[in-house]
Amino acid sequence: MSFVWPDFLLSLIALPLLVALYWWLLHRRKKATVRFASLSIVKQAMGKGPGWRRHVPPALMLLALATLLLASARPTAVITLPLQQETIILAIDVSGSMRAADVLPNRMVAAQEAAKAFLADLPRNVRVGVVSFAGTAAVVQPPTQNREDIVAAIDRFQMQRGTAIGSGIVLSLATIFPEAGIDLSQITGQRNMPLAPGDKPPKEFTPVQPGSFSSAAIVLLTDGQRTTGPDPIDAAKMAADRGVKVYSVGIGTKEGETIGFEGWSMRVRLDEDTLKNVANLTRGEYFYAGTAEDLKKVYQSLSSRLIVEKKETEITALFAAVAAALVVLAAGLSVWWFGRVA
Repeated sequence: MSFVWPDFLLSLIALPLLVALYWWLLHRRKKATVRFASLSIVKQAMGKGPGWRRHVPPALMLLALATLLLASARPTAVITLPLQQETIILAIDVSGSMRAADVLPNRMVAAQEAAKAFLADLPRNVRVGVVSFAGTAAVVQPPTQNREDIVAAIDRFQMQRGTAIGSGIVLSLATIFPEAGIDLSQITGQRNMPLAPGDKPPKEFTPVQPGSFSSAAIVLLTDGQRTTGPDPIDAAKMAADRGVKVYSVGIGTKEGETIGFEGWSMRVRLDEDTLKNVANLTRGEYFYAGTAEDLKKVYQSLSSRLIVEKKETEITALFAAVAAALVVLAAGLSVWWFGRVA
């Protein structure tokens, strides 16, 4: 636990002084009783003393005061909070290298099965969209809560040549912010259409803190290096400027593998450095999945991260509530035992 205003903790010095004052008042009261000629007369008049109970309400009040003084320093703690994720975009590589069988039965099938298991762990209120990318990128399923439509879109993947990781990120951002006017000309190869009469121009874009947009996230899965399309780092900067986290997942062996596809062959290597930089720039995380089982574990980990988050949060209100409860308890016990509050 830490404090926003730690200097206020100096006020705790007053607590020992209050304890000393309390014991001084008790000692003074004892001296006053000695003035009577007979202590037995005093004891008969007072009856059976309250004993240890007389110290409980003051002790609770002292504890309440200590809690309030701690609250004045604005304590913070790392606690688990539910996230307000409304949209998650699955951006999945469908390049020909996904045919490689180093992840059994092959990378593509493993990715599809893991993605469907990931969907099953998400709350039903979370919308999920699917973007596939190879040489170009395409939205194969706009964000929806209908899990059957999402599963059908994942099952429709068709592998193509090329790996445009940056295109997958940019198109995912355009899917999250459909009215932001994100330039897709590098992805589609076509110029943006002019505004129709009556259409409002996009609002002027103002960058925000990376990772600060809590309503959406991108899960990027790829097995290779970028061969075409926008630079993934530039695309990651676009995501960071919009506060969107990108969780990147690298699938396949780190050594790479030579694959053949439609009469050609190439060696596919995983560009981990780029994927780590994409995740770091956007305040997301990078995961490596060398087997189908590893990939399932990655998605299980992601599902928990996208539902809850450990975050440093100010807990001043909690301390104030505890102090109020202690005051009420001290007053209640005082009235119950002695018929008065003070």
